[in-house]
Amino acid sequence: MNSLARTAARATARAIPRGSRKFAADATGGDYFARRQAIQEHAQASTELWRKISYYVAFPSIIVCMAWVYNVEHEHHAHEEHEKELHGGKLPEAPAYEYLNRRVKPFPWGNNSLFFNAEVNKDMDEEQ
Repeated sequence: MNSLARTAARATARAIPRGSRKFAADATGGDYFARRQAIQEHAQASTELWRKISYYVAFPSIIVCMAWVYNVEHEHHAHEEHEKELHGGKLPEAPAYEYLNRRVKPFPWGNNSLFFNAEVNKDMDEEQ
């Protein structure tokens, strides 16, 4: 009985007419070409907007930031040179806090880090 009801439900579902199919390549064009044209116009407007934002906002901002960083670094370098003059050609010794430059085990290439710079970093080989 159950299968008979299921078969009848399927038959009635098949008998109900469905709407006509819409093809994207319809010969009349319909709304498809208008939507496509609207999308292209929106894309052109968005591209032009971001081009203007890049040229008139982003690039000048980068140049201003570059100038600011250059000035700050120039002042820092001048201050370091002044400190060297006051202390006989060397920067004053940094405080030897126990948590600074802590080495639990040595690096495979020595006590200094891989990016060691003698002008900026403390030489850990001299400490031993």
